[in-house]
Amino acid sequence: MKGNSNKHENYEILNLIGYGLSKFNDTFIKEFGFKTKNSFFNFFVQTGIVETGSVIKNRMDLFDPYFPENGRKGWWQKGDAYIHRKYLIDSLFGNENVKGYSNIVKLYLKENFNLTNLIVEVNPIVKSRFKKLQETGLEAELYFINNYNSIDVFKNGIIEDARLYGDGYDFQVNVNENSFLAEVKGIRAKKGKFRLTENEYSKAREYKNDYIVTLVLNLNDLPTFLTIDNPLKNLKFEEKIIKSKETKEYHLISDIC
Repeated sequence: MKGNSNKHENYEILNLIGYGLSKFNDTFIKEFGFKTKNSFFNFFVQTGIVETGSVIKNRMDLFDPYFPENGRKGWWQKGDAYIHRKYLIDSLFGNENVKGYSNIVKLYLKENFNLTNLIVEVNPIVKSRFKKLQETGLEAELYFINNYNSIDVFKNGIIEDARLYGDGYDFQVNVNENSFLAEVKGIRAKKGKFRLTENEYSKAREYKNDYIVTLVLNLNDLPTFLTIDNPLKNLKFEEKIIKSKETKEYHLISDIC
């Protein structure tokens, strides 16, 4: 553990492992060449990813309530407190079978812990999804999609996903005759800063009280919402010029036809 955070230093891989153990049970550990959970747990102790095997078991217990078919109750007392971790993995790898999912875990271990002896087979689109795994923004957006109705201003609203358009807000939430623009920002700790892009700033200036920055705080542990309507009025921002890196393009020398 680092500092006073509840987040384990190897948080992402522990979530992937716990999810795999809960969803696929013993077939998951067999993909790694182990016959028992204890030997599987000890593997991660030997590689230095965890100090004790109980850390792996605890992460399995965290996911067990979301996979009741495995026959274990796990940390059922927690309710849906940690379900945001499942939302993220489901969105990226929920359709994978045990072999495909195991390869994703192996890919993470190979790239982040230098376990070069692992044989990994993943297709290009899975690699693309894999890159999204550590993005705070995606995790926060998924939490918002699944829980926006718990926010008073959005209660009983109809949500429309606007992320594809890149027009300065993530979602439109229609509540009765009102349409609110929600820009979702994820913050790992209980407090922190966020930035607005030029496009987001422009939309906030245009829509004022109907533009609501929705912060998902404490993503490392138990997320909470904080909404800020009319952020340009209620918060202080400093303009910064960001110089973009040069990008290359490759143009055809002659016409195809």
